[in-house]
Amino acid sequence: MLFALLCKDKPGHLDVRMETRPTHLAYLDKLNAEGKLSMAGPFLDDEGKACGSLVLVKAETAQEAKTLADADPYTQAGLFESVEIKPFNWVFNKPEA
Repeated sequence: MLFALLCKDKPGHLDVRMETRPTHLAYLDKLNAEGKLSMAGPFLDDEGKACGSLVLVKAETAQEAKTLADADPYTQAGLFESVEIKPFNWVFNKPEA
């Protein structure tokens, strides 16, 4: 099952995002190699700067998706103001379809 992780950065934490980015990307690479990552990327503010993340993961349960979200270096660094986890049904332009 797919889950969307909708992550909103804390205001004024762009420096935390940039400092943590290399370990965050390594974590996403690991999830990708394990077949657990479908897609990921940042939300952008009006100035084009990252202000959150959308991560689409494959997990058996919402709890497993939460465990993946909690292990993200961005989460562990305290970057996110909130992380919402929602089941997702990818209908259009799904690569495997």
